[in-house]
Amino acid sequence: MSDKLPNLPLAGVRVVDFSRVLSGPYCTALLADMGAEVIKIESPTGDDYRHVAPFKNGESALFTQVNRGKKSVVVDLRTPDGQKAVRHLVSTADAVVENFRPGVASRLGVGWDDLKSVNSSLVFLSISGFGQTGPWAHKAAYDVIIQGLCGLMSVTGQPDGPPTLVGEAVADVVAGMFGAWALTTALFERERKGGREAPGRYIDLSMFDSMLSFMVTSTTASLFTGEVPMRVGNRHPLSAPFGCYTALDGYFSLAVLNKKLFSKLCKVIGAEHLLSDERFATDLSRSTHESILRDYIEKWSGARNVAEIVSVFETEGVPCGPLLNVVQALSSDQAEARNILVPVEDRRLPQQHLVRQPAVFSGVVQTSLRRAPKLGEHTRELLS
Repeated sequence: MSDKLPNLPLAGVRVVDFSRVLSGPYCTALLADMGAEVIKIESPTGDDYRHVAPFKNGESALFTQVNRGKKSVVVDLRTPDGQKAVRHLVSTADAVVENFRPGVASRLGVGWDDLKSVNSSLVFLSISGFGQTGPWAHKAAYDVIIQGLCGLMSVTGQPDGPPTLVGEAVADVVAGMFGAWALTTALFERERKGGREAPGRYIDLSMFDSMLSFMVTSTTASLFTGEVPMRVGNRHPLSAPFGCYTALDGYFSLAVLNKKLFSKLCKVIGAEHLLSDERFATDLSRSTHESILRDYIEKWSGARNVAEIVSVFETEGVPCGPLLNVVQALSSDQAEARNILVPVEDRRLPQQHLVRQPAVFSGVVQTSLRRAPKLGEHTRELLS
């Protein structure tokens, strides 16, 4: 694996990564994209994601995406030699990331108390389902469990339908993003206080906590009104018209958040008489009578193609867009202009592209991503 990096913000930062599957590896993939040297510690059988479909040329798509740019070291943490090897690596590191269940890292000899003794400036991030404390701390946590417990499923789906799982492992990914933010925040603090001479930090990050922080609309509405947010289907829970609507050949989304935009919408659909109707005088009243507004909009849009609808609304300055599938989104002109798909330098996967982290830094041109490592590829290099 090439170590040639552009001028990336985290170049020179070393992270020892004990995490596996998704939340932790996604966190450290973001760090690797920004130049950090991420040393992935794997068991002799490797991360579970190495064995999860879909596969291409024998390589797991999921493992490749969330372990790009890392180095792999195989260590058996259940042995004294394995623990000794890991302690040596940690003594040279800036940060550690793990996503074991609470207590497991300590039983393996790689917990915070074990490793800060060999590196007092260490930033140590623990990602778990429910955090290190609380009555649920030792519960098993997978994305579907967290989505159910945090309330996300309860507000997703049609009003007369069942709670619905979001079509992405959002709890894992959100925790990974918060993890990368928390870890770099702690590293920034350490640098301001003396770098390697300053004390480190322990960070306890919960997927459950992360999702409650992520759900801004639902939690805030509940806290301010005392009401229980419920499913509202393909619309915004608080504003209208603000959601997904039917066209002749598909679907489109609208975002009307003020009276000026509502006036423009009514003009476009030929329903200007609604402007003098008290039921639609405010955003709150429009939300209350959303179903009536939907009927007016879809009576007009149901006779027109999505492309025509989007063009008309955009011309009038009303935020509107078509609903794309994933392939269409990845191949869109916007995705191409933003270079969101970056080639990965990997002989095992010729001409393969991956989705990069989304932030664009001035002075940094990301022309390729470093590949995911073979199992144990860097063991000899890093432990010799």
